[in-house]
Amino acid sequence: MDSKQMYEQIKKKLARNDWTFQFDRKKDTLRIEDKKTKKGVTISLPGVIAKWHEQKDEAVDEIVYYVEQALNTMHENHTLSGKEKDIYPVIRSTSFPTETKEGIPLLYDDHTAETRIYYALDLGNAYRLIDKKMLEQEQWNEERIKEIARFNVRSLDVNVKEDKVAGNTFYFVNTNDGYDASRILNEPFLAKMRKKITGTMALAVPHQDVLIIADLQNEAGYDVLAQMTMSFFASGRVPITALSFLYEDGELEPIFILGKNYRKK
Repeated sequence: MDSKQMYEQIKKKLARNDWTFQFDRKKDTLRIEDKKTKKGVTISLPGVIAKWHEQKDEAVDEIVYYVEQALNTMHENHTLSGKEKDIYPVIRSTSFPTETKEGIPLLYDDHTAETRIYYALDLGNAYRLIDKKMLEQEQWNEERIKEIARFNVRSLDVNVKEDKVAGNTFYFVNTNDGYDASRILNEPFLAKMRKKITGTMALAVPHQDVLIIADLQNEAGYDVLAQMTMSFFASGRVPITALSFLYEDGELEPIFILGKNYRKK
């Protein structure tokens, strides 16, 4: 299964007269837009293909459902008032657009050299990124959104799975609610994990549906973390970064891990 074949398969399942499909061979992406609104979603095809090798048709059906939900909600008018409990931060890569297709600036904050924090209104089966036009229409200020979002992400359940490899311990947050990577902003949770960890603490957010926390005890742990992060990054529906982060004194520092060596970015 290559990108062109995956593009054709997704297009066949989503074929509609009011949607357009654009395959970018160079970027390995598929852009699907509504002809009337000119709004749409961009899919990273390598991630879908990686999942397809493991889950076959289930992987394609998942992305089809995601696209349908996302595009259908774009026809609706959404308000923030009365929906404070549905506002959350979402983590994206620094290559992610900072404005909508219509040129409206999205609300975001710098996070690390590899990531940014955007803000979203949860719609149940999908969510809409909050732009500055929404704020102006409802006369909300940016700090209000950010404060609400940070509070809400700290209120989310954090279920952690544990695995040990070569003397190192890895913890995974993977609830698939769309905000697993966002839990990297839950500072009380990270502080609690720091007390539990006896070695070097490292974090990774390879895609939006997983947060990896590592207790690194030896050099092999760095290699395992690098391989694990790259694997998750390649298979994620919304990839973020294949780099990991050292967590020191409440700060995140991106690191490259090459073989048995690692260095800060």
